[in-house]
Amino acid sequence: MQKDPGGAISRRIRIERESRGWSLSDLAEQSGVSKAMISKIERAEASPTATVLGRLSGAFGLPLSVLLALAEREEECLSLHDAQPLWADPETGYTRRAVSPPGAKVELIEVFLPAGVRIPYPAAAFAFQHQQIWVISGALDFTEGSTLHQLQEGDCLMLGPPADCVFSNPHNAAARYLVALTRR
Repeated sequence: MQKDPGGAISRRIRIERESRGWSLSDLAEQSGVSKAMISKIERAEASPTATVLGRLSGAFGLPLSVLLALAEREEECLSLHDAQPLWADPETGYTRRAVSPPGAKVELIEVFLPAGVRIPYPAAAFAFQHQQIWVISGALDFTEGSTLHQLQEGDCLMLGPPADCVFSNPHNAAARYLVALTRR
């Protein structure tokens, strides 16, 4: 049996409007849909027609398919630990767990870096994102361009412009850290 997406669409329209700092009047002016109709849609008292959805998505600068996909993904706001994608490097034992729900604006990655492991990345790997590294346990030597950051448990580093980088654990114990990513 198909689930009715009406509630998710109503919530997504409100989220899109509020994230832009728009009032109901602002959205009505931008879309050509009456303020009363938008209010009813947001309160799930009325189901929008395809035409109305098209006007609203156009006002938001989103293709209708994207607006609907965002509404459909609403239920994916919880990422259960056992369902989070986990990748392990068979050569080094490095593991990377995608913690965030799909489509999150901030992507959280949990990394386990065994003792003695060194992972280099080219600057191109950082070109389209802002990153912060927060050491949860152990210690991490992080080289950003020509700068070495010796991070201890609890330290958090915000990366600068894209540069060749190296995640290194020359210590005797594993390091566990969280990487937070946002798109540039």
